[in-house]
Amino acid sequence: MLPSRISVLLAIVPLVLGIAAAADASFIGPMLAADLGLLLALGVDAALARRRWIDVQRSVGTGVFSIGRPNVVTLELRSRAPQALELQVTDDVFDGAEAEGLPAQVQLGPHGRATVQYRVIPSCRGAYELGDHWIRHRSPLGLWVRQVRIAARDEVRVYPDIQKIRAYDMLAQQDPSWGMSAVARSRGGESEFESLREYTRDDEFRSIDWRATARRRKLIARQYQLERDQSVVFALDCGRLMTAHSGGLPLLDHALNAALMLSHVAIRRGDHAGLFAFSDAVHRFVAPGAGPSMVRRLLRSTFDLHARETESDYEGALLRMDGLLRKRCLLVLVTQVSDETGAQALLRTVQGLGRRHLPLCVLLRDPDLEAMARPAERSMTAMYDAAAAAELLTERSRLMQQLERAGAMVLDVESSQVTPEVVRTYLEVKARHLL
Repeated sequence: MLPSRISVLLAIVPLVLGIAAAADASFIGPMLAADLGLLLALGVDAALARRRWIDVQRSVGTGVFSIGRPNVVTLELRSRAPQALELQVTDDVFDGAEAEGLPAQVQLGPHGRATVQYRVIPSCRGAYELGDHWIRHRSPLGLWVRQVRIAARDEVRVYPDIQKIRAYDMLAQQDPSWGMSAVARSRGGESEFESLREYTRDDEFRSIDWRATARRRKLIARQYQLERDQSVVFALDCGRLMTAHSGGLPLLDHALNAALMLSHVAIRRGDHAGLFAFSDAVHRFVAPGAGPSMVRRLLRSTFDLHARETESDYEGALLRMDGLLRKRCLLVLVTQVSDETGAQALLRTVQGLGRRHLPLCVLLRDPDLEAMARPAERSMTAMYDAAAAAELLTERSRLMQQLERAGAMVLDVESSQVTPEVVRTYLEVKARHLL
């Protein structure tokens, strides 16, 4: 317990009397009386304050948090005090997380209740705990400020960004055409026939069904739906270069967010989704599957997956993955390449995988490297750095051209744009029947 401002002000009275007693002995009696009265009041108030007046109950919902997103935590406060209390409340959060809205100031009436909400923003995936509650309030007489520690433990798991998936579902329910959330259809594509309908100017000429047109005496077009039960497999590079941060998150987390969103979109369209994580060895393999439970399975398999300080072995890991896959799939490889050795290993691997699968190579840009190639100053050191950066960027462009000639689709994107670009490319692959 700490003395309150009232206690400090009251302590001035015996102090003044003590100064006066040094000059006039008649003030000794009042000084002692003031000292005794203050000590007695402090002792009584301290005894009253020893009782715990506040109960706290914390709610973390399902206990599943999204990395890099505000996750709401609710505190239910209940007072057992006969007088009003003014509280300051805070919680122990785990390392690598920020708490918005703490400490919180709360007014509680006699035997009152209140609800406090704050937001936890994690920066690392994994299993963690929210710890003890800390509460500060005045004692019954207001002479002390008591700090109370209330033991608490609530387990939470920090997953990749599942809030984007929830937002996608909400928008899809409000507008089935949003993001092509309904089963995508191709007009005039050479896929599964679905139905006949009246021809529109947006349809291809070859989609006209002439027999139906003759019967109905107006132009009738065939409508097709995209093929289902195809497979999308994410190959996530968990090597050294994916430990770099962008936008407050490691590059691997941006890749994981994209993998989960695309898996969700693909499963909603009747396709299968799977995942393969590697660096110098294979870390995770989730065989392609379908159904709503598949996204949850992917979440459980990746929430504690982290990049490692090792060089990635494209040839060894991905060719092993090829042996685990039973049928052709859209293989989405998310990686970053910074040297000629890694680039050539990636190229050889893609050439080998392209015989059975459709590779989509997602190369994450390095904003620091691009900024170095455009120096703000004209010093000799900056110009040498710019020349080296420009050479690396040229090699990167050459690698993308070689990958495209090898039959791969290539995306050169910033980490913040990985999710929308990957989903867009998947929809394009489906619409063009490339898989």
